[in-house]
Amino acid sequence: MTAVFLLDVPENRPIVAVAAEADTVTVDRVGSYFKVSAPGPIVIDRRATGCRHAVWYSSLAGLLDAKITQWDKDALRLEER
Repeated sequence: MTAVFLLDVPENRPIVAVAAEADTVTVDRVGSYFKVSAPGPIVIDRRATGCRHAVWYSSLAGLLDAKITQWDKDALRLEER
């Protein structure tokens, strides 16, 4: 299981919304955070989120059993550690 945590603030909600569009992704609330998880890789297209670079590169709060294999101006890709 791959999981990432994002603080529940208005700036991060488009990222969570785009991630939730994937069939394998589950979004849960853990306190003040969104937990975005999947049994395999999670891929989020930055342009689909509409996020500016500053928000994009500051959005992650933590990882659970995951490693970042791509995090650039195009996409965020997380894979199981």
